[in-house]
Order: sequence, then C-alpha cells, then structure tokens
Amino acid sequence: MNRSHYEALRGLRIGCVRYLNSRPLIEPYDGPVILDHPSRLAAALERGELDVALVPVYEALRLPGYRAVEGVSISALGPVWSVILAYQGSLDEIRQVTLDPASRTSVHLCKLWFAEWGRGVIPEYLPEPAPPGAARVLIGNQAIAFREEHPEYQILDFGEEWTRRTGLPFVFAVWLIRPEVRQPERVAGAFREIARQGQLQMEEIIARQQGYSADFLRRYLTEYIRFGLGSTEKQGIEKFRALLCKHALLPPETAPLNFA
Repeated sequence: MNRSHYEALRGLRIGCVRYLNSRPLIEPYDGPVILDHPSRLAAALERGELDVALVPVYEALRLPGYRAVEGVSISALGPVWSVILAYQGSLDEIRQVTLDPASRTSVHLCKLWFAEWGRGVIPEYLPEPAPPGAARVLIGNQAIAFREEHPEYQILDFGEEWTRRTGLPFVFAVWLIRPEVRQPERVAGAFREIARQGQLQMEEIIARQQGYSADFLRRYLTEYIRFGLGSTEKQGIEKFRALLCKHALLPPETAPLNFA
C-alpha cells in the first residue's frame, strides 16, 4: 500500500468483521485493526470507540450523519452461500426461527422475507440456542460450517432469494465512517485502494486461509461474494431500505445512505 493512502488512515481506530468474506477488504492493510462480529463493531462505532468499521448495511441505514465508502461492499448477486436460513420440512411449516445476533442485517432480512414473501407465515423469533425443530439464521463462517456438517437441513440462501425476488444485488456490509472523521473522502479512497489491492492479491489471500479447500475459497471469494458497490448495489440498498420501512423494521423517515 503506498504511503499516501496509509497516511489517510494513520491514527484511526478501524474495525473489521472476523469472517472469511472480509479478508480481501482488509488484509493488504498493515495497520492495527480490531476484529469482531458485525453487530459488535456497529455498537462500538456508534459509541465512538471506533472511527471506521465494516458494519451490516442495516446498521448503516439507521445511523444518520455517517458516510459509507463509495465503491466497496460485501454483497452478492445471487447465492451468497454464507447468509442462510437452515430449516427442516417446508418453509410453510416454519413456526420458530432462531436468530444469529452477530448481524442485524441478516436478522432483519429474515424478518423482511417472511413479512414480504412468506405467504402469511410469520414465525416466532427466538434468541440462541435453537430449540428442537426451530429454523436457524446463520451467517459467515458459522453458516459455511453448518452447511458442511448438517446436510439433512434445507437451506434458503438469502442472497439468492433476494436477487430472485428483486432482480438486484444484496449488499450485506459497508465501510462506515463516523461524522467526526476529518477528510472522509481521503479515508474512503484508502479503503477503495485496500479493496483494489485485495482483489489483486486474491490467490495469496486464499493460500493463507486454513480450514477450507482452495477450490471452495476461490469459488466463494470470486463467485459468491462481490466486493464492489456501484449503481445496482445502491439500488439494492435503497430497495432494502424501502421494504424495511414498509414493514416497520425501520422508521419511515429513515434516509438513504450518504457516500464518501
């Protein structure tokens, strides 16, 4: 990373999700980074304990005055593989859903799915651990592991379902900058450069990961996960915002994202 981009981030407290899908967005950066679950990062950002964090897009929508980094996201156009509803039987028979507290985007996407497309089925939403027979919302590394360990479960892939229903990509997470951060455009440019370098270093990033085959990692990080944020991704965010407001999962006055 060239020095001019590094200088833009010097002194900033940066938080990134600890999941596999974030690796290309942060590994080229050699400064200090706090790794945590998405919802915890969003809470730390809101408390002023972080200056910039990779947070669920739901959290970004509910924080007015913050700036999202233009051009960078964790998103999917079709299957995402690692944001899922695991269930047994049929969708129409689901009566209880256990929610993963790590990402409020996935929690609210699940609630939105049932409210908008669930054909009148509104399940009871429960905290973990899952009672017998309950469906489960799982994200990130946990979702990948669950799919491998529990082939008896049916899987609803939320990325695939969103694109099938709307024709748009779904944006799961964005870099979010606190309002007090000076020169947010320079900061945003640094994160765009990190993401660009991450794409160029993808094979090296894949080689450093443990616990997964190189073939799976390559497919996951180059086919399922997308790292850009352009006009269609913005349309996907706006569609998500509108549907959340429609179903009272966000206040009706919630504004669109601002970008830097």
